[in-house]
Amino acid sequence: MSLSLPLPLGFQWSSVTAGIKASGKPDVALAVCEGGAAAAVMFTSNQLVAAPIHVGRRHMKATGGRVTGVLVNAGNANCATGLPGEEACQKSCIAVAEELGCVFDEIFPSSTGIIGVPLPVEKLIAAVPAAKAGLGETAEHATAFATAILTTDTRMKVAQETIELDGKAVSIFGCCKGAGMIGPQLVPHATMLVYLFTDLAACSEHLQAMLNTAVEDSFNCISVDGDTSTNDTVLLLASGKSGVEAALPHVPAFEAALGRVCQSLAHQVIDDGEGVTHLVNLEITSANNDTDAKQIAKTIANSPLCKTAWSSADPNWGRLLAAAGRAGVSFDPMKVTIQIAGLPVFAYGVRAAEYDEAMVHERMSAREYTIAIDLGQGDGKAHFLTCDLTHEYVSINADYST
Repeated sequence: MSLSLPLPLGFQWSSVTAGIKASGKPDVALAVCEGGAAAAVMFTSNQLVAAPIHVGRRHMKATGGRVTGVLVNAGNANCATGLPGEEACQKSCIAVAEELGCVFDEIFPSSTGIIGVPLPVEKLIAAVPAAKAGLGETAEHATAFATAILTTDTRMKVAQETIELDGKAVSIFGCCKGAGMIGPQLVPHATMLVYLFTDLAACSEHLQAMLNTAVEDSFNCISVDGDTSTNDTVLLLASGKSGVEAALPHVPAFEAALGRVCQSLAHQVIDDGEGVTHLVNLEITSANNDTDAKQIAKTIANSPLCKTAWSSADPNWGRLLAAAGRAGVSFDPMKVTIQIAGLPVFAYGVRAAEYDEAMVHERMSAREYTIAIDLGQGDGKAHFLTCDLTHEYVSINADYST
């Protein structure tokens, strides 16, 4: 996907090669907002978190949600590296702050890659001057940033929106990385890294509220493998350069646009998941409540039995029922109906009378389809995007550290 809409005003991006990635590809990305941007962030809920998560939390608290620069390195997660890892992260932030002329607390760090390997911070720091010199505001610069953050991804993931408010354009640009270790459980206090840039004028608290809503309906409703990363981060920055304030009646339109950007990026993450050959939309309806519906969806989405069946387009609806039944949610199987790709497979306690195994198999051979489960209980519903589990996924992760 290429960038065709206007980029948000006030930001510059760049990337350089520091030699952290074994591939020799660009592995350091820098984003800058001169004068600082208001920020909101959500991090992983994993108890084991990487050094940049610890440092990022401290910096956001120290500045009250003010960010001048975002420094991302790929190829090394800087996780389970102890105090030296945090010190290395802090040193890299100081190096960027000195180049930009701001306080080091206004630098937001991120890392992605292998866990447990010391970060070669000297390489990272040595690359900072070139990253600063290469900053620019064009689509090529934003693309360079979005490309340098990738690890096992096979393609860049970007999304854009531009809306008109009071006769002025407000733009959103989002980019992310993530293909494996994707089962985000992000909390506002999610490997998948997401960076969202806008020129709306808003305070950190308001941005946080809007980000929470956008993330809950997008990144918190996807799974490749159910593994919550140690480094997951979603960061939203607002430069204010559009001159449009985040006030009624502007908020609903902006929230909708932000939601569309997050939905697009979340879909791209699953579509580029490690070894993925099928995308499965789980639509759970008529649950007792939304929480129950989402719990059933997540249980099915992360079931190895379901995911391996999807890899060969096997219409094994019994695995769907079994996964739902162990989700810890109360429902009556005699009230349940299931459709796969629009075709009935189960109804009210037994196989559907119209079930056509060959036809369902054919529909499941498509790249993307929907599994709809109606629980016949109440008004609760959930949408969840997941994928199959293939031999390629096993191969990628069996050899990841070697």
